[in-house]
Amino acid sequence: MWSNHNILGNNGLLCFITLLNKNSGCTMKNFRFLFPILLLLALTGIQSKGYAQSEPILYFCEKYGDDGEVGVSDRFTTGYLTVMVKSSTALGLTNCHIQLDRYSQSSGKFEFYKKFDYKIDRDQKYVFFAKNEDSDMSFEKPGIYRVFLLNNNDKTIASALVQIIDK
Repeated sequence: MWSNHNILGNNGLLCFITLLNKNSGCTMKNFRFLFPILLLLALTGIQSKGYAQSEPILYFCEKYGDDGEVGVSDRFTTGYLTVMVKSSTALGLTNCHIQLDRYSQSSGKFEFYKKFDYKIDRDQKYVFFAKNEDSDMSFEKPGIYRVFLLNNNDKTIASALVQIIDK
């Protein structure tokens, strides 16, 4: 299993070059041009941070009411859900879609399940998508779903997984 530790250690890069030098018959002159590149890669690798998901964040709740979100989770029983999206900046969307893809155990892939159209204000940073006259936002079948917030050109703005189980 991979870890987040520096495999080469404190002086690992220099030791690695020395080891290559001894085993391949190369001289340090051959590595003079390579060393600045390796150093740059090592420094940028130290500075970079990986995140599971960056802004905006998509998540789920049972409903959104006067007191806010009720029943936030990533596992629900069959029925209606509310999709929440939160961002530190305006989403910049007017026409958007919530698309549900259901995982098929037989094919081992996510397959299209449903898609709902919504209209929101461009300056919204925090929005909920629930059952309305145009969309039922219902998960009738148990399974794993990948849920997307898509812009009008079907580009993914945010996504998340949710598990639906029988009641």
